[in-house]
Amino acid sequence: MGNGLGATSLRAVLHYRASPQLAAGLRRAAPDWLETAIVEEGDRVGLHAALAEAEVLLHVLTPANEALLAAAPRLRLIQKIGVGINTIDLVAAKARGVRVANMPGTNSQAVCELTLALMLACLRQVVPFDRATRGGTGWSLPLAALDRQREIHGKTVGLVGYGEVARRLVPVLRALGATVVYNARRDHQAEDAALVSFDELLQRSDIISLHLPLIPATERLLGAAQMRAMKPGVVIINTARGGLIDQAALTEALRSGIVSAAGLDVFADEPATALPLFELPNVVVMPHLAWLTNETLARSFDLAIENCRRLREGGPLLNEIVL
Repeated sequence: MGNGLGATSLRAVLHYRASPQLAAGLRRAAPDWLETAIVEEGDRVGLHAALAEAEVLLHVLTPANEALLAAAPRLRLIQKIGVGINTIDLVAAKARGVRVANMPGTNSQAVCELTLALMLACLRQVVPFDRATRGGTGWSLPLAALDRQREIHGKTVGLVGYGEVARRLVPVLRALGATVVYNARRDHQAEDAALVSFDELLQRSDIISLHLPLIPATERLLGAAQMRAMKPGVVIINTARGGLIDQAALTEALRSGIVSAAGLDVFADEPATALPLFELPNVVVMPHLAWLTNETLARSFDLAIENCRRLREGGPLLNEIVL
């Protein structure tokens, strides 16, 4: 964009490795007064050049820290594309007068669906069976591998955290015949799921799925002690934040069989490469894409542009984060 820009125009930077379709969608959605630049995460030179004039940062995952803020003297808004704000230095932003907003709910359906997909992939060993079938050994698998095929039906699924993603999962899991229990830091009323203590959830659940923000109180929430307290053969799913799990402890629990399988979209350090977890056949991994669907992006762009309009006109922001 860029045509028709006037005194009340805004310049925004999307800091993300955008596909051609994503880039085209953003540019189609942007009104004439919003000039958008797209910079890949690894392009530091390009990012600093774009930030020099930017008033809005459309932030995805690369940390928006003090160094980044220092390169953006005109920045007025960090608009998180998604929910988690642990990658934004809120204190530094406030000190510079930069407002911060996120998008609760825009990616909930996408994350819900991938969470379910990871559960099913773990229980039915989709990834190793796919590889075996392609390699010509799918019809001669070891009998022990066939013995590990399981269903969601009849299982107890424990949801740690009870935000929008967890709430969307409950009716789906119930429809598949699961019992759902949950533990949450805040009071919630759930008709089809039972609120239990964290310790009881660990002891009862056949599948444990994490749906919490990463804050000091939740960092490494699942460590070696918690895994020893779980039901033997439990499946662990994480589409929230990698830092919620002690990855070394999870690796050992997967090797020992305490945890039979794990489905992970997030990791303590990202991008994640050459982790011992990746060598294990009972792990299904994704590159932090649970949130990313065409539908999520359409909803996200609509909200981001609305907040840019409000910023331009001096109105209150949607979902502003206030320290």
